[in-house]
Amino acid sequence: MARMEDRLFDMLEPAVAALDFTLWGVEFVRAGKHSTLRVYIDSENGISVDDCADVSHQVSAILDVEDPINSEYFLEVSSPGMERPFFKASQYADYIGERAAVELTMAQQGKRKFKGVIAAVDGDHIEFSIDGEQFKVAQSSIKKAHLVPQFN
Repeated sequence: MARMEDRLFDMLEPAVAALDFTLWGVEFVRAGKHSTLRVYIDSENGISVDDCADVSHQVSAILDVEDPINSEYFLEVSSPGMERPFFKASQYADYIGERAAVELTMAQQGKRKFKGVIAAVDGDHIEFSIDGEQFKVAQSSIKKAHLVPQFN
């Protein structure tokens, strides 16, 4: 069975695309009555508060009809922002040469949490450069990852 976030992504993506936005990712943070469903949208022209409101209205209607979450939750719709979280291996490709913070589900080669430069994307694997050494991981072994903004 697919993860809840994957099912929600598949359910919501057509509606978000119909509003001319890209569904960047879906995240469900479980916390009892204070659980949160985060829907990240993106656009070449950026995302405004009005864009988030439009998508929130559309997504809420779908969630009310489909009722895929059987507990209380808050819905948040936002841009991925500067610390853009990554949900799919293909998303890293546009950020080759940028730094990312990564947390793995299990330690690999003694690393569970690290920051590295995105060096390459090969199918479902992402290669990072950490202190000059290459470190390749499968997207499925990444618990969380996000871009680390660099300010010059």
